Amino acid sequence: MRKSIADEVATHNVNRSDSLAATSIAIFTFMLFFLYPRFASGEVNALLFQVTLTVMGVATFSFVFASFYYYCSSLGSRIDDVERALYFRRGDRFWLLGDTLLFLVPSLILFTVRLVAVGSAWFALGLVYLMFVIRNFPKVQTRAENSSRGQARAG
Repeated sequence: MRKSIADEVATHNVNRSDSLAATSIAIFTFMLFFLYPRFASGEVNALLFQVTLTVMGVATFSFVFASFYYYCSSLGSRIDDVERALYFRRGDRFWLLGDTLLFLVPSLILFTVRLVAVGSAWFALGLVYLMFVIRNFPKVQTRAENSSRGQARAG
């Protein structure tokens, strides 16, 4: 039995989200390995270090949730098109949150180690990306679909 295009896209999105979650965990581990000793000795901004780790945690779990929703959307004939679209939209939103936060982390790390000028440049680029996303994401996210059960529920 051949998979539909939507099933294949969903499967690829699961793989991408899992890869980004794994990358986030690697970055988190890297930060702990190299920055925790500096945090413990007071060499880095303690509040920013903890905020950065929290942002990494939210980004990681956003990718995990995106992966779950994309998996749900790949269930083929076990769910109807309305539910598939709902899961896809939720996956899109969690992926976007994780992706956006992942781009915030380098500036937070740079601010944490007191490289303010470089951190500011990264933060400015992150804001440009955020404006790009605000303008373009609504055009590319999964649309709600109608079915015999009525309108799609809000995602």
